Amino acid sequence: MSGQIAVLLGTTKGVFLLDGSPDRGDWAVRGPYCDGWPINHVIGDPTTGTIWAAGGGEWYGAGVWRSDDLGQSWAVSTEGLPVGEGGIKTLWSLGRGRDRLYAGAKPAMLFESDDRGASWRKVQGLNDHPSCPDWEPGAAGLVLHSIVADPSDPGKLWVGISAAGVFATEDGGATWERRNRRSNAATVGPQDHGDDVGLCVHNLVRAPLTHDLMYQQNHHGVHRSPDGGRTWTGIGGALPSGFGFPVAV
Repeated sequence: MSGQIAVLLGTTKGVFLLDGSPDRGDWAVRGPYCDGWPINHVIGDPTTGTIWAAGGGEWYGAGVWRSDDLGQSWAVSTEGLPVGEGGIKTLWSLGRGRDRLYAGAKPAMLFESDDRGASWRKVQGLNDHPSCPDWEPGAAGLVLHSIVADPSDPGKLWVGISAAGVFATEDGGATWERRNRRSNAATVGPQDHGDDVGLCVHNLVRAPLTHDLMYQQNHHGVHRSPDGGRTWTGIGGALPSGFGFPVAV
């Protein structure tokens, strides 16, 4: 919202908001919100002040909290989110497309909402991918942690799953392609994974102003793709370590 600065924080004790002055010189803390739920990801719409928070656990179940007044009041939705035997343990990530809100779960499933998070349905096409029976969990479990939309094309979406890799759809989630192919396999070092970059992707982002330019940080380095994830080139040679989690553009 115009003139306001807010940093959104998800923690094991709920959501906190840091309200900043226009010059970012003074800050005030609000919270915790969401009834103390463990919250893994928080996103907001700066034009409306709506905030969504995803989280949960064995005690709470899994759900998405929403505030329509910049954090003053909150309501949680669990409609359409399967929990219990064969269901999900928590929600790990959120993402926004042109007319959809997405949520990624642990174990790895993708859900979508077309009513601003009031109800949810599973994006079955992802879990129907032929590789799904072979997905293996990373150290934190089998987690769908990155959701990347293309604001210019509502049918295009990418997700990152530890430790199954990068997947992309160009038809709104009906079908998915696994995109982990390495473009410079002949130049890599002792942690060579052959033709792929390693399936334990930790974070996936898209350059906002460049068509299909993407970056990922995974278990073995930082990689760049100029073609929407169809090919990846390692670019982490100058970094002090090949292992990391966050990457931002």
